[in-house]
Amino acid sequence: MATPDFILSLRAKIGHEQLWLPGVSLVVLDDADRTLLGRRSDNGMWAVVSGIPEPGEQPGEAALRECVEETRVRPRILGVAQVHAEEPLAFANGDRAVFMDICFVARADASQVAAAGVGDEESTAVGWFALDRLPEPLTRTTRRRLAVAQDWLGDGVTRFD
Repeated sequence: MATPDFILSLRAKIGHEQLWLPGVSLVVLDDADRTLLGRRSDNGMWAVVSGIPEPGEQPGEAALRECVEETRVRPRILGVAQVHAEEPLAFANGDRAVFMDICFVARADASQVAAAGVGDEESTAVGWFALDRLPEPLTRTTRRRLAVAQDWLGDGVTRFD
């Protein structure tokens, strides 16, 4: 995963100290209630689209940008399902961070469902999965984000409009 330049600049000044960083994630559903997942190239696990907004970038725009970059899908954002402080992370290089994730829920129409594919080096595979047939290994944060999205949509029934 490419580390954004603004983080590299901060790291040059503070080393591996813990950073508090913004993050966005996007649970994308299609008309058949399948969810869009990518298999991450850094750890081999399946996950919803996620990333870091650039300085000054609006969170919703960042979520859409990440989705197009990673999966070639440009969905329509329905709303924010949750804002959540993630658990502290320690990376292999010693860097530490905590992400404040803004989890969006979005819908993809049929043309966007068909457009899905690996868009950059951050994913090795992309696919649509029924919520009761999720691939493994799946990240813990993805399970939580999918549950939050279902709760946000209400009583287990997906509502788009």
